[in-house]
Amino acid sequence: MSVAEERCTERSVYDAPFLRACRKEESPYTPVWLMRQAGRYQASYRAIRSKYTMLEMCQLPDEVTKVTLLPVEQFGVDSAILFSDITIPFIGMNIGFDIVPGVGPVIEHPVRNMSDVEKFEKFVSEERLPFITQSIQSLKRELKIPLIGFAGAPFTLAAYLIEGKPSRDFKKVREFFFVQPEAWDALMNALVDVTIDYLNMQAKAGADALQIFDSWVGALHPRTYEQYLLPYMKRLFQAVSQNGVPLIHFGTGTASLLPLMLEAGGDVIGVDWRTPLGKSWEELKYQPAIQGNLDPAVLFADRKLIALEADRVLEEAAGRPGHIFNLGHGVLPGTPEDNVKFLVDYVHEKSAR
Repeated sequence: MSVAEERCTERSVYDAPFLRACRKEESPYTPVWLMRQAGRYQASYRAIRSKYTMLEMCQLPDEVTKVTLLPVEQFGVDSAILFSDITIPFIGMNIGFDIVPGVGPVIEHPVRNMSDVEKFEKFVSEERLPFITQSIQSLKRELKIPLIGFAGAPFTLAAYLIEGKPSRDFKKVREFFFVQPEAWDALMNALVDVTIDYLNMQAKAGADALQIFDSWVGALHPRTYEQYLLPYMKRLFQAVSQNGVPLIHFGTGTASLLPLMLEAGGDVIGVDWRTPLGKSWEELKYQPAIQGNLDPAVLFADRKLIALEADRVLEEAAGRPGHIFNLGHGVLPGTPEDNVKFLVDYVHEKSAR
C-alpha cells in the first residue's frame, strides 16, 4: 500500500492530502498526481487500449474504471483522474469528429460562420452522455483517494471546432473572433452552456474536484484574452463553483495570462513548465492553490536529475500550503514507468512534514 493510500485510510476523502492542498490547508506531504497519468507509456494501458478506439473506450464504463485505476495502483498517486477526452461533449452536440491516432481530434465540418454555430444541438449531459456518470459512480466505489473530473475549456474546444484539427498557430480561430465577433459570442455561449452542464453532471455523480483544461489558450495576447474570453470564463467558473468542489484552472503557455486566469476563476491554478512555479505563485499573490510544474521530459533522465528537478519545484513552492505537485503537462509516450514511480515516491518522502 502506498503512502497516500495508507494515510487516506485514516481520513475521509475530504481530508485527503490532495483536497487539503486544493483548499490551501496543511497536509502531511505534498500531494502528487500527473496529467495523462493513465496513458500510452504504460504497458498495462496499451494492452487494454489495443482492443478499442479512443472514442469507443471512453464510452465503456468498465474499461474506463480499469484504466483510471491503473496509475493509482501502480504509482500511488494522490488523486485519480477520470479517463476520458475533452472532446466527449461533441458527441452530445452531434458534431461529427474522430480522434485520429498521431493527429488528435479531427472535425468533419469545421465551424466557419454563424450558420455552423446554430447547427449545434443542445442536450442534457445525463441523458446523452450517461457513460460518464456510470464511470464516475463505478470509480467512487473502488477509490480510497479523490477523483478528478474534467472538461475542455471553451477556447480550446473552439480551437478544434474552427481549425478542424490540432494547429500550431491557431490562425483560423484567432481570425474568427476578430472578424466574426457575433458568431464568436454565440459559439462561446454555446460551449460555456455545454461545459457547465457537463461539469455539473460530473460533480453530481461524485467527482471530488474538477479540472478545466485550456490547453491552447497560450496562443492569445492578454488583451485578446480579456476581451474575447474572460467574460465567458468568469460565467463558467461562477456557475460550476456552486457545486462546492475545488476547481482547477489549467493552461499551457500562460505566463502572461496568469492574472487574467485568476480573475476568471479557480481554486487552483495549474502552470506548465515554461515559467518558474514560485514566480507564478507570487504573481497570483498566493491567492489560489497552485499545481505543477515539472517538465515532462525530465522523466526520461536518470533518477539523480529527476530528484534535482523535483527538488527545484518543491523549493519554489517553499512549503506553503496549497502546492499540488504535477507535471507541466501530460506524461509523454515512452516515459519509463519506473521513473514515474520514483518521482511520486520521492516527492512524498522529500516533502513529508
